[in-house]
Amino acid sequence: MAITTVSSMLKCATTMVLPYANITLLRHPFSPPSVVQFTSRSRHLNLNFVGFSSRTRISAAPSDFAESYGFSDSVCTSDNHQVDEIVSEERDFTGTPHVPVYVMLPLGIINMECELVDPEDLLDQLRTLKSINVDGVMVDTWWGIVEADNPQQYNWKGYKQLFSLVRELDLKLQVVMSFHECGGNVGDDVYIPLPKWIKEIGQGNPDIYFTDRDGRRNPESLTWGIDKERVLRGRTAVEVYFEYMRSFRVEFDEFFQDGSITEIEIGLGACGELRYPSYPAKHGWEYPGIGEFQCYDKYLRKCLEKAAEARGHSFWGRPPDNTGSYNSQPQDTKFFCDGGDYDSAYGRFFLNWYSQFLIDHGDRVLAMANLAFEGTPISVKLSGIHWWYKTASHAAELTAGFYNRANRDGYAPIASMLKKHETALNFTCVELRTLDQQEGFPEAMADPEGLVWQVVLNAAWDADIPVASENALPCYDRQGYKKILEHAKPRNDPDDRHLSAFTYLRLNQALLEQHNLREFQLFVKRMHAKGQCMTYILDGGPCTNGADANCCDFLTQTTAWGPHVESIWCVCQALQLAGLPVTYLNDCGVVSGSDPYC
Repeated sequence: MAITTVSSMLKCATTMVLPYANITLLRHPFSPPSVVQFTSRSRHLNLNFVGFSSRTRISAAPSDFAESYGFSDSVCTSDNHQVDEIVSEERDFTGTPHVPVYVMLPLGIINMECELVDPEDLLDQLRTLKSINVDGVMVDTWWGIVEADNPQQYNWKGYKQLFSLVRELDLKLQVVMSFHECGGNVGDDVYIPLPKWIKEIGQGNPDIYFTDRDGRRNPESLTWGIDKERVLRGRTAVEVYFEYMRSFRVEFDEFFQDGSITEIEIGLGACGELRYPSYPAKHGWEYPGIGEFQCYDKYLRKCLEKAAEARGHSFWGRPPDNTGSYNSQPQDTKFFCDGGDYDSAYGRFFLNWYSQFLIDHGDRVLAMANLAFEGTPISVKLSGIHWWYKTASHAAELTAGFYNRANRDGYAPIASMLKKHETALNFTCVELRTLDQQEGFPEAMADPEGLVWQVVLNAAWDADIPVASENALPCYDRQGYKKILEHAKPRNDPDDRHLSAFTYLRLNQALLEQHNLREFQLFVKRMHAKGQCMTYILDGGPCTNGADANCCDFLTQTTAWGPHVESIWCVCQALQLAGLPVTYLNDCGVVSGSDPYC
């Protein structure tokens, strides 16, 4: 059987000869066609129900490409049998900047005794990541594990074993200083509380935690109101964070010296992100609720009162009381509705104070981080709060501390603060498509794509700071990866700007499933700027390398015809589904070359 692919753009053709196939087309038996002509727009052909007789010839003539993988124009064989096809646009990333790809390790790999859990299984998973050319992994170092029992008594033993294992495979490390609780948020499958001695302090003084209007405490992280208050057994919160970071830097000096640790991410709030914990699931929040302001502990209220007095309006020294509840919508509140109090003199004062306190917290902690990790790149994660982005008030962003209402850029001041400390911005939700959000929750007025471009393009890159990113939700499909690639390597950017790194959330068994791993490997290849390749099987031909040596490597894997063979991938899957062996690749030989379209 011969498969011929032809580029309508460059008028190049290649041929594949495949032995032995049976006869079924769209689940209907038919006489073997002599020629199957594909005349539509795709290089991805849906042939799951197609069988071929020996020496059947198939011709494909791809031209322009569509955006999605939905079924489109049908094509016919020489015997007038219809074949469905899949349409997609595939961009060539040859020559684009190299963007390193890291994978976030599972939350529970280090237990509460600071021991590495199941190192052999983890080693196998790391070897798999290494085999598909992942650059490294991201690891959380949990404050609640390392400094669990007593202040300034640090236990790093499990992390030492883990880091050594990662280094043995020549993988790099991004390390997170995680000063928050793990558990209760999307994707959390383990529970790691704050240190026991912090909990003991909190029992006597619950105002060390963020607090909502109803007085509910959130023990996920410490309120920024105690950054400079000596309420943690004689130390301020900033001092506690600094001494933890300094202990890590000293303990793992060899990993800094040999370059194994490439970046330190500094946890600055809930989920390790620079934001107020305004939408906690533990308090009943559900998407797309606007959340609530978190400034009702006595320390933040005292700061607000002082700011109001300094402004000359002491009666402004209280948070607003007409903001609804966690699951309200903006139009249901007097504060966030169009023309609401958020745009009054008092509203502007309060929102400016609330957002500035977030920036000041980042400023204080990052100053200490640069002292602890001098010479090592540091970064900060910023959450992508994309719901209610298309409304005037941007209510969900306001409650989280981002003063990003209409006609006001709330992210530029954050970018300026990061620039001051030469800190990279790690932004989430880059895989989300606005169209998908509108279909699922049209009432949420979400726009993740608009948010990404405002934060990344208009704020961070304009401030000339490195920008990395990670996905907000699990991602296994090519459409999600394509969206990440669009943001990672913008088309036709005059300054050739691109992401400094991407971290995939997160390593699990689903990612390692065969099909998902194939998609992820293709994504890594494109992030690394490897060209797309089309491979050709010639009857009796030798195995040689063409312009892209990776093609031959992909194709000769024993599990399938190379996971990233663009034009014949579905054909290979069809043959496998038909029960045909793949070992015949060794019998007929392989020739590898560049995709004519590339």
